[in-house]
Amino acid sequence: MDSMKIADKDFQSRLILGTAKYPNPEVMLQALEASGAEMVTVAIRRLNLKDRSSESILSLLDRNKHFVLPNTAGCFTAKEAILTARLAREALDTHWVKLEVIGDDETLFPDVPELLKAAEQLLNDGFLVLPYCNDDPVTCRKLADMGCPAVMPLGAPIGSGMGIRNPYNLKIIRQVVDVPVIVDAGVGTASDVAVAMELGIDGVLMNTAVAEAKHPVQMARAMRLAAEGGRLAYLAGRIPRRLFATASSPVEGMIDTDRND
Repeated sequence: MDSMKIADKDFQSRLILGTAKYPNPEVMLQALEASGAEMVTVAIRRLNLKDRSSESILSLLDRNKHFVLPNTAGCFTAKEAILTARLAREALDTHWVKLEVIGDDETLFPDVPELLKAAEQLLNDGFLVLPYCNDDPVTCRKLADMGCPAVMPLGAPIGSGMGIRNPYNLKIIRQVVDVPVIVDAGVGTASDVAVAMELGIDGVLMNTAVAEAKHPVQMARAMRLAAEGGRLAYLAGRIPRRLFATASSPVEGMIDTDRND
């Protein structure tokens, strides 16, 4: 497949996987392998950055195989998110960050004014900011115009598994921004990933859908195949939808059954 390019980095996989909620670290590593994901996210506020024992997530991840993307999950203000991003840069030696600024602890929807404020400051500080945001074309365009190398609109609330709730907004977002669009949150199964890919979305980020599946490793493999199939279908170009049937076989040269000889 064609690669997904974010800033100056190419990724062969269009899946990004989270590292939380798995039954155990071994299942997490197997799921990452089965998914083919190259980029993985870690929640900085939920990590002990000083713990470098063999059982810590940062020690388990092979940095030569997986590109670690720190996120600011659990932050409710721009100030908290900026501080968390700076801690991540110091601890992980990366200027990439997935920016989350949550506005409500029940829906986990983003706080847009605080998100824009944090994104602007972090971009000025030299970060590559990948912002988690609402499926709002105006917000996404503002973030892209600001300098974010990708935008991450939600497909549905985080961890809900409800799938792509508003494909029309996602399609508009894909048309109005000129940076990669990555669906972040809400997918529940492989068909949701295929839908996103067929819309022309560049990538999908997920965690709960894989980690809390009955068989996480099998689900990770299913997500990989769905991403590949959906992307290929998008590139192939689907036929237009029609109200009435059209014959799949040509009608020219058909045998004349009305002849009487």
